[in-house]
Amino acid sequence: MTLSPDTSISARSRESIDQEGPSKFEQLKANSSYLREPLISELENGKPYFSDGAVQILKFHGSYQQDNRDNRQKGQEKDWQMMLRLRNPGGRVPAQLYLAIDEMADRLGNGTLRISTRQAFQMHGIAKLNLREVISTIIKNLGSTLSACGDINRNVMAPAAPFQWGGYPAARRLADEIADLLAPQIAEGSYLDLWVDGDLSYRIKPSIPVQKARIRQQHGLIFSGKKNEPLYGATFLPRKFKVAVTVPGDNSVDLLTQDIGLVAFTDPNGNLQGCNVYVGGGMGRTHNKAETFARTSDPLGYVEASHVLDLVQSIVALQRDYGDREVRRHARMKYLINERGIIWFRKKLKQYFDFPIQRMRLEPKTKLSDYLGWHRQGSGLWFVGLPLLCGRLGGELKKGIRQLVESYKLEIRLTPNQDLLLCNIDNANYSRVKNELSLLYETVKSFTPLSRHAIACPALPTCGLAITESERILPHILDRLDNLLSDLEIQTNILVRMTGCPNGCARPYMAELGLVGSGVNQYQLWLGGTPNLMRLAKPYLQRMPLEDMERVLRPLFQDWKSTSADSSFGDYIEMLGEATVLRLLGSG
Repeated sequence: MTLSPDTSISARSRESIDQEGPSKFEQLKANSSYLREPLISELENGKPYFSDGAVQILKFHGSYQQDNRDNRQKGQEKDWQMMLRLRNPGGRVPAQLYLAIDEMADRLGNGTLRISTRQAFQMHGIAKLNLREVISTIIKNLGSTLSACGDINRNVMAPAAPFQWGGYPAARRLADEIADLLAPQIAEGSYLDLWVDGDLSYRIKPSIPVQKARIRQQHGLIFSGKKNEPLYGATFLPRKFKVAVTVPGDNSVDLLTQDIGLVAFTDPNGNLQGCNVYVGGGMGRTHNKAETFARTSDPLGYVEASHVLDLVQSIVALQRDYGDREVRRHARMKYLINERGIIWFRKKLKQYFDFPIQRMRLEPKTKLSDYLGWHRQGSGLWFVGLPLLCGRLGGELKKGIRQLVESYKLEIRLTPNQDLLLCNIDNANYSRVKNELSLLYETVKSFTPLSRHAIACPALPTCGLAITESERILPHILDRLDNLLSDLEIQTNILVRMTGCPNGCARPYMAELGLVGSGVNQYQLWLGGTPNLMRLAKPYLQRMPLEDMERVLRPLFQDWKSTSADSSFGDYIEMLGEATVLRLLGSG
């Protein structure tokens, strides 16, 4: 093992590392001086790109290095650019922050903003030379990009709807607290050193419950051994980590796809009573690697409100110590739980967590809520949900949204379905906003039921992992599916998701019909998820040429209509059975 003494890998995690030692990536993190090097040395060296080592550390600061593949020319330098992702817990974007990133997207980016499937804005097309200006402007306008990417807790999800009643305020508050609790501490100083000359006034200012929980990171097995980074240590987590909070019955956050999913129960006054806890979900996988797979989470139990933060950081510490640090594609917590089992996980967790984990509380049937259209937010306030196919905001619509935010000081919230909510519209401005919005939306294509819940990843031309198209062709794919369903006189909606590679950023493995890029214009066909995102789909075809989509799906849709018209498409697939589905697809 070649890690320096300044490392978070303790004796209790040695069993996860064999004689060959940790991966090169682990060594890179250990040598980075808490996410400084080699990034800080390369930031202003005049080159239009970072070295691979700096690129890996840059991810922790919220950015990926990309090149525009559409502009590649043999013998020419690549069109290097940075994608920057913000940290927006629960999808909340204050007006001041939105106006700042909107302006920078036009001046220093590619003129668009994009809503990610984890409720955060992404900016594309930023030159390395301008990266410091963009990130510093985000920080100075109440935002952050810290830990939006990298081997660390990512953006914490929560229902985007700004309802002021029921459990929604408590769920949003808990998401904010978890985001602050799991934010790195010494690395936050590194972050501010790089982007705002070390101005510590921009540090995260945690609530009292978070401050108390952070103190407890210094003790017991939760402690990494490094006082300046008590939870993460010098090498952070083995891989990315994802958390979501919701209320009973609302599955807008794709709860079962998270490393930790929390369902918040409240009393009649909206006070948090406790949470049902789910662990071990995750979507990423690799083609032709059977040891990688999508997985839905297991129920862990119910925890009282006063212990939720301690449980969350205990689970993170357990994954820190036992997650695979040798094979990155095997490093997610889902593999740890899948191999060791939930019984082992509960037993091991008791060493980190001193409080009782009770039986799960009963939950109502869940629904995929999207909050589109007009809704009462609370006393004297409204919000409106605007559909954005693939989450891409640009052109006249982007200009119009800016004008509304600027004129009426509206807050924006982003949904996991890549839609945008305009919030805090008071009664006095309700009619004016509604009229202006109706004029703006005259230039936007109306959404069909099929496109209402469809999502896609960016894929080509900028994502370095993309095998084929996704975002750019999803509208065309949905038109073709709409025409096929119309031709067969089927009016029931289908949940469709599409990605350009198997990493699963658009969570296609939960869809009723998922298309996963497996070759140029070829896709794996996944079928059998549910409209409320509670069951994993299954792969039926490995390489379906896109041109064959209607021919392949028509017999299946016809049989669905004739035999199971009252069932959702996903439930029909589940009832039908694999052999019959394959026969109808022409592969049996």
